[in-house]
Amino acid sequence: MSKIPSPCIGVCKYRRAGHCIACSMTKPQKSLFKTLKKDKHRRAFVEMLAKQQAQMGKFTAWLPAYLKRCAKKGVKPPVSG
Repeated sequence: MSKIPSPCIGVCKYRRAGHCIACSMTKPQKSLFKTLKKDKHRRAFVEMLAKQQAQMGKFTAWLPAYLKRCAKKGVKPPVSG
């Protein structure tokens, strides 16, 4: 089975107080995710990111794009839609 994919959906425009307009990650968060090797850590990171998005709002396009990415890789997504 493949690893849990990065929450990045390939838009990478950092506005909104340093957060990406698509996935809500900051540049340091994006770098941190790349260092995570264990699936349980990657899963926890994505769950934290989804909660961050819920608090910040305006990230409605991310979840459908991320679920599609997980399905393409054959990975059970850490968040549900």
